Amino acid sequence: VRIDRDKAADLSVRVQDLAATLNVLVGGQQATSYYEGGEEYEVHVRSDEANRRDRSGIEQIEIPSVAGTNVRLADLVELQEGTGPSVINRYNRRRMVMVMANMQPGYSSQTVMDLLNQKAKELNMPKGFSYGFTGRAKEQQEMGMNFMLAFILSIVFMYLILAAQFESWVHPITILLSLPMTVPFALLSLVMLNEALNIFSSLGVVVLFGIVKKNSILQVDHTNQLRERGMHRAEAIREANRDRLRPILMTTLAFVAGMIPLVVSSGAGAATNRAIGATIIGGQTLVLLLTLLATPVLYSLFDDVQEWFKRRRAAQVESDESVGEPAAV
Repeated sequence: VRIDRDKAADLSVRVQDLAATLNVLVGGQQATSYYEGGEEYEVHVRSDEANRRDRSGIEQIEIPSVAGTNVRLADLVELQEGTGPSVINRYNRRRMVMVMANMQPGYSSQTVMDLLNQKAKELNMPKGFSYGFTGRAKEQQEMGMNFMLAFILSIVFMYLILAAQFESWVHPITILLSLPMTVPFALLSLVMLNEALNIFSSLGVVVLFGIVKKNSILQVDHTNQLRERGMHRAEAIREANRDRLRPILMTTLAFVAGMIPLVVSSGAGAATNRAIGATIIGGQTLVLLLTLLATPVLYSLFDDVQEWFKRRRAAQVESDESVGEPAAV
């Protein structure tokens, strides 16, 4: 559309009014939006197809003037047929073409991203062209590194806090060794419940770390209390696990029951809720028996190591003192 600016000025038609009218009637423009079934739908306004399909229909469009009258488009412009982009999108000051898609049920987003990467490499794009992901797909690519960083930092912070509370550098290791066992069980629960590994299920794993160690804390703390009263280690371990079995089961069942509404939820945001809930429920349930059995064994093993170091240190101190004694005359 080539505008004759002299004619437009004589007929009191502003160029921005002409462009805005063509933009709405031919290209279409969003007027409003409405919600239905948890989805948002855009409402676009444009002219009937018969009035924008060819040159003769577009020429009949009337443009409002400053004087209050309407002027036919054919009196203001010259129409020429050609091709060109309807919209030019840019990213970091470079032209961009965005392709958006959703996964069908039963397919993982990571599988689709791997296939897209493979197809993009097969295109052999010339110099100056590139491809990449944005939005949630980009976040998922960065999720692995960020998750590992969060995993490491969470273990470090929990270890420091537990070391201060137990006044020991060994018992926190006994408690935190249950965390690595959580990851495989969380992944297994995702497979069993047919959920995908995404940023939300990874968030559920991080939340699960803070829950799983609770059982070990109850076991180790009560064992230490019984040993301080003079009870033998083996007997203290058995007694502590017998005393703490009921509260561990009660808190676990209560927490799992609280997560069930997230797994069976539907509607807006249900996929996010199911991913987090499935990770927590499956991981907490499957790792429960393992922590109940593994924590006492690990406690006994690390206590043996600690006692061995104490005996070795005492023997070293005794040896140093004997060397330092004066020889008899």
